[in-house]
Amino acid sequence: MNPSTDVSHPASISCLRSSEGHPVPLLGVSLSGEVVGGAARLVVRQRYRNDERRPIEAIYTFPLPSEASIAGFAMECAGRRLEGEVKEREEAFRDYDEAIATGHGAALLDEERRNVFTASVGNLLPGEETVVEVAFVQALKADEGALRLMIPTLVAPRYIPGEPQGDRTGHGVHDPTDAVPDADRISPEIARVDYGITVDIVFDLGRDVEIESPSHAIEVRREEGHRRRVSLRYGRAALDRDIVLLAAGAPGVQAGVVCDRRAGQEGTFALTVVPDLFDAKRAPARRDVVFVVDVSGSMQGESIEQARRALRLCLRHLAEGDRFGVIAFSNDFHAMDPALTPFTQRTLERADAFVAGLAAYGGTEMLKPLLAAAGMLGDAERDRVIVLLTDGQVGNEDAIVDRVVEAGKGVRVYTFGIGTNVSEVLVNDLARRTQGAAELIHPGERIDEKVTAQFARATAVRVVGLTARFEGVDVGELAPAEPPALVDGEPWVLYGRYAAPGVGRLEIRGRLRGESFYLEVPVELEAEALRPGLEALWAGARVRELEASERGLSGKRKEAMRKRIVELAVRHRVASRHASFVVIERRTGDRRAHGQPEARPVPVSAPAGWGMSSRPAARMTAVAAMAAPRGMMVGGPALAARARSPVVRVSAPAAPVAAAPAPAPSAVGGLLSRAKQLFQPSAAPASAEGSAGAAGAAAPRGGAAPGGPAGPQRRPGAAPAAPAPSAAAPAWSAAAPAPSAAPAASQGAGSHGGGLERVFEDQLASGLWEGGESTELGRLSSTALCLAACHEQGVDSAHPIYGAQVTKAVEALCALATALLERGGADREVAAALAAAYLVASGRRLRARVHDVAAAAASEAVRAIVGELGDAAALRRRVEALRGG
Repeated sequence: MNPSTDVSHPASISCLRSSEGHPVPLLGVSLSGEVVGGAARLVVRQRYRNDERRPIEAIYTFPLPSEASIAGFAMECAGRRLEGEVKEREEAFRDYDEAIATGHGAALLDEERRNVFTASVGNLLPGEETVVEVAFVQALKADEGALRLMIPTLVAPRYIPGEPQGDRTGHGVHDPTDAVPDADRISPEIARVDYGITVDIVFDLGRDVEIESPSHAIEVRREEGHRRRVSLRYGRAALDRDIVLLAAGAPGVQAGVVCDRRAGQEGTFALTVVPDLFDAKRAPARRDVVFVVDVSGSMQGESIEQARRALRLCLRHLAEGDRFGVIAFSNDFHAMDPALTPFTQRTLERADAFVAGLAAYGGTEMLKPLLAAAGMLGDAERDRVIVLLTDGQVGNEDAIVDRVVEAGKGVRVYTFGIGTNVSEVLVNDLARRTQGAAELIHPGERIDEKVTAQFARATAVRVVGLTARFEGVDVGELAPAEPPALVDGEPWVLYGRYAAPGVGRLEIRGRLRGESFYLEVPVELEAEALRPGLEALWAGARVRELEASERGLSGKRKEAMRKRIVELAVRHRVASRHASFVVIERRTGDRRAHGQPEARPVPVSAPAGWGMSSRPAARMTAVAAMAAPRGMMVGGPALAARARSPVVRVSAPAAPVAAAPAPAPSAVGGLLSRAKQLFQPSAAPASAEGSAGAAGAAAPRGGAAPGGPAGPQRRPGAAPAAPAPSAAAPAWSAAAPAPSAAPAASQGAGSHGGGLERVFEDQLASGLWEGGESTELGRLSSTALCLAACHEQGVDSAHPIYGAQVTKAVEALCALATALLERGGADREVAAALAAAYLVASGRRLRARVHDVAAAAASEAVRAIVGELGDAAALRRRVEALRGG
């Protein structure tokens, strides 16, 4: 690697100092590894140097994916590489502390949150460099049939509620509070930093794939077989945004098997299936959903406001033909209706009013409302889901889980535990035993983002009643032991062990929309193959499965399971909540330190697009303003006034937490006016970062050069250079820097967040927006303007909050456009509407839907936009003509 771009090379780093004036000991970070099957084994290398005159202790708080498992820890210093050991958590800390106190070198890795870690590197000697290496394994997500690898790069500022309470045990900028007792361990200092990150990742999925990145400019090199090596086009990048890589193959079901085996030893395999269950010719499956929300007294304040907002967003994911219910509970419970209600515009408005009236009071009586919800979901011919939001502890977890599972056979429960006092056993066991999913949401984290993402997965097309059987090969110790459902576009991964090589097949059977489903996957277990990370992937999956089982145990069985987990983690060198990594460098002579080293916390970059002042006080004011939910006062009126001072430039405020009540029908004209105002195409030429030549798209308003402050940004995938959906990867995947996808915490509605939020509040149950006149053409034009406003504000179909509503709008607009084209006329409006739809369609399926509608039109004027689908500026000009209407 070229030293001029390698962040681990000292020559590329200027001398950076913290707000206290001490040199920052972190020189740079590199990310490398391999993606095999449906998961990745990656290594983060952090290079430290002590530029002071006495030994120091470097402390760096950094993120890893929340689904990741730590699979290795090592330290390189004084020409030696020392491998870390996995030990029980408390033993690891004692060993580290003792080594530092006695003058030796040591490194420790602490898990603060599931996705926040702290590396402590003790007794760094003056002038010496030390590299700490963290290896982790991570399952990949899906993005409309593509595998999606996402690596977070910084711990962003977050809102910290509650009153100061407790002693500090970390070095963050916030004190512990009664609501966030670990606030001092998850709030690193924000500063302008010089260190960055390099990337070197190999994709080996057992089949040919195309690699794209909506977040960074990348280079992809083809290697032997199906291998693809990915690096950053410009060598290094700032640690200010998520790194996102997409691996997409041919349409249809995709499958592959990769192995790791030495001659004469037991081997490990990973089998991945990415099912494409979408069928445009069939009507979508109808769903029955009951939302059960905790309104007990402990939900007062931020929690109930976020829960209201999450419910309103989920309601808008439903389609006409679905049925739903809403139940609120505290000491008792009350439902919007005693039975399921068809989803229509009228019932959506009733549900909005019901949700707006929720108030927090009383205790937490959870069993009766959950049984009532299960009783409402009686039709076994429909997809049945319960969504539970709660922050409470209950003493009868086992009874609740057993009764709900028995009463709701075939019902999937998706649980969201809010805050620090939630019953983790209840949340996880309800989800696990019903084949749902569980999320734990800590104070300061957004509820709506996690709920809407999980709800979209919960209501996706799936194969249920799954059985998986191997023929012709002998495999064992599968993880997971019980095969999960096949979900449309989601990677389905099965890990296992094998003693002997062979060729066979995996037979997958189940039911898809009430009909029999069968899939046969060829399996070849290789005699010799070298993929060192595969065993850790398997072991990590086994550990997570055992940890989930442990939550439902008690007494001797729980202790026996804990020992089994620790034994598995130690034997295969993977971390768990019961086992941590520690590495000790035994020193002698003048390399042995004397006295306690001073702590040097490493500051981190602000998220991309967040302007920072050079003054520490003003900088923290900006962070407080960004991290606080809309409507929340941070630090009182004086601090709020300082946040509006010209000294502090906040380019991308945090997205709101609580929405205003749904507007009355008479407000429609005002909302359309707001949508027109939000859609303000830039008259300036596209910047180099978002030019048509580089990304096939005009730069959004407020765009800036890479790494600099920027306004609201959008994913460049919304308008790829290829005119047809089946074309090769967009030009931005290996060309000039692409606009960043802002971190989730800052991906709101842009600088006009309140206006766009109100626009989404007024979306009809059909997915369209009402026009000034209640006609089909009026709804078409209004929907086009609202989608154009979404594009202008950086919101597309992949947005973590509004993405499902955008997708629903695009699909409804395409159906309406087809109907209008069949009757003839309105060519200009239909062409403009399809242009707006393509601007916000980020996935291949959705882009193909728009493309097909335009290509099938009898009107030459409408077909003409097919040649413009790779030119966002041309599409925007078409939509702009509607603003005066």
